[in-house]
Amino acid sequence: MKKINLILGSALIAVTLVSCKSESEQQAEKTVGAYEKYVDSVINVAVADAKANWESIEVAYNQKTAEAEAALAELKDKAAAEARLEKSKAKYADLKSKLEAEAQAAKEAQAASTPPNKKQLLRDAYFGAGKIGEDMNFSWVNKDNILKVYNDFYNEFDKNKDTYSREDFDEIKAMYEALDAHKNTVEKEGLTSKDNRKIAELKFKFAPKFKWERMGAKAEENQKAKE
Repeated sequence: MKKINLILGSALIAVTLVSCKSESEQQAEKTVGAYEKYVDSVINVAVADAKANWESIEVAYNQKTAEAEAALAELKDKAAAEARLEKSKAKYADLKSKLEAEAQAAKEAQAASTPPNKKQLLRDAYFGAGKIGEDMNFSWVNKDNILKVYNDFYNEFDKNKDTYSREDFDEIKAMYEALDAHKNTVEKEGLTSKDNRKIAELKFKFAPKFKWERMGAKAEENQKAKE
C-alpha cells in the first residue's frame, strides 16, 4: 500500500511539474505575442500620431522588449521565438529611423528658413560653432587652452574689425568681458605665469584697438541717423 501511495505521489508531482512548466511556456508565448502585436500597432498608427506620442511609445516599447526577451528562457523553441522578436525589432527600427530622418529634415528646413542670429554668428566666429551661447558659459576654457582662446579672439577681431556695426561691437564687448571674468577662475586653477603674460600682451593690444574701432562705428551710426 505504501509503495502504491509513493508511486501515485511521484506521479502527481511529475504531473504538477509538467503542468507548471506548460503554464510558464504559455505565459511566455503570450508575452512574445503581445510584443509582436504592440510593434504592429505602432507601425500601423498614423505618422503624425506616432511623432506626437513618441516618448511614451519608446518607453512602452523598451519595457515590452525587456519582458519578451526575458520570456525566451521559458520557451522550448527559443530559436523560433528569437527570430520573431528580431523581425519585430527590425520593423520598429525602420519606423524609428524614418521618423528621425523626417524630424532632422524638418529641423534643417526650419533652420534654413530662419534668419541667422547675428549675435550667435559672432560667438561662433570667435570661439567655434556652438561653444558659446547666450549664457556666455566659458566652463570649457581652462589653463591649457585659455591662451589660444585669447589669441584666436584677438586675431578674429583684427581681421574683421572694419566690418562691424555698433551692435556687433556691443556683443564683442560682452563676450570679451565674460571671457575676462572666467580668466579669474582659470588663474586659480594653475594658469602659468608665461601664459598669463602673453594674455596680458594680447589684452594690451586689443583694448585701444577695440575702443578706437567702436568709437568709429558709433560716429558712423550717428552720421547716418542725421542724414
